[in-house]
Amino acid sequence: MTHIAILGITGRAGSRIATELLQRGHSVTGIARDISKAAPQPGLSLKAADATDAGTLTPLLQGHDVVVSSTRFVGGIDAATLIAAAKQAGVKRIVVVGGAGSLEVAPGKALIDTPEFPEIYKAEASSGRSFLQALRAESELDWTFISPSALFEPGPRTGHFRLGGDQLLVDADGQSHISMEDYAIALADEIEAPRHSRARFTVGY
Repeated sequence: MTHIAILGITGRAGSRIATELLQRGHSVTGIARDISKAAPQPGLSLKAADATDAGTLTPLLQGHDVVVSSTRFVGGIDAATLIAAAKQAGVKRIVVVGGAGSLEVAPGKALIDTPEFPEIYKAEASSGRSFLQALRAESELDWTFISPSALFEPGPRTGHFRLGGDQLLVDADGQSHISMEDYAIALADEIEAPRHSRARFTVGY
């Protein structure tokens, strides 16, 4: 059993990641500003805290093996705060729910830089790319940044998906998508059997 802290437990991705990890027998601490929105589950401990404050967050992370950050990049925890809190708490590994915007659609060209990328998502995607860049400059912690495909919504838990590197995954119909349920499987698999230490990978159909 691994002791895992999840930042953003009340979010759509965070709640599904928690469910997947709990079903596998892991111990989960869910951290969010308003934990009343989180559904109680066996094995889940809930802590109310502002994850953007390293001083508040650090003691809540102590005793955990892994920290999963599933907060938004705009208005959520930034890389410097997460790294500092993990180090001060003695947590050796962080796993970040990333975005698709920084994935490449052509050599050297990211999805966020294409004309079709929706303006409404640019601030979040840009912050996500900066977060990844900060992680890539981190040499002490064991980190993994997991980018979903372009369409990332609740859906079926099929257990059938593909893993990739820095390139956007597209299916036979030209669609780039992954359910949050299947994404949670890939994230839990990575925690249990690490294959992407200090690296980003992506999940898609």
